[in-house]
Amino acid sequence: MPRLAPLLWLAHARYTGGMPSHPTLDRVLEEARETLEAFEADGDLGRVFEEFVDVCLATLRSGGKLLACGNGGSLCDAMHFAQECAGRLFRDRPALSAIALSDPAQLTAIANDYGFEQVFARQLEAHGRPGDVLVAISTSGNSENLVQAVESARHRDIRSVGLLGRGGGKLLERVDLAMVVPHATRPDRIQEMHIKILHAVVEAVEARLYPELDTDAR
Repeated sequence: MPRLAPLLWLAHARYTGGMPSHPTLDRVLEEARETLEAFEADGDLGRVFEEFVDVCLATLRSGGKLLACGNGGSLCDAMHFAQECAGRLFRDRPALSAIALSDPAQLTAIANDYGFEQVFARQLEAHGRPGDVLVAISTSGNSENLVQAVESARHRDIRSVGLLGRGGGKLLERVDLAMVVPHATRPDRIQEMHIKILHAVVEAVEARLYPELDTDAR
């Protein structure tokens, strides 16, 4: 019973206006709100999103695959994207061919032998084929290993899509298609938009490839 006391106090405080303020959470939510509003206000981003979906659809329909990479949290987003393609998001449908360039043995072996700048380009050389798509995810757009990956993709007739931030950086003019998160400068706000975009891409691809299948999206 004593453990109920804090819960009862929180419930009472919530409904009487006595909840303590959380300035960090308030600021984070406001930044996220401002970033989302800036994204929605940029009409060109809707067109780029549709092109992103179209590129993925054309690749998958032709038997190609989606390859994704990034550093740190962006690599986690790449893995998230790939697993929702190979697994599912909202529809029970055939698996979609997608790979995150995230194998730790390959990453460390390549970094050890060729340098960290080559960790994705070398994997792309191994796994990429003409007609595939590379999704390069970077909050700054300046990661050298992603720049090298995009250059490797260009030489192999692999289209590249950049999910970027902070104006797009070096990758802006190197990728075939760029989605740059507006307004935000902090990596966490940019990453939050990146995962929203990736979720939306998978949902749109599922809906267009398999419109006849039921969805459990609510």
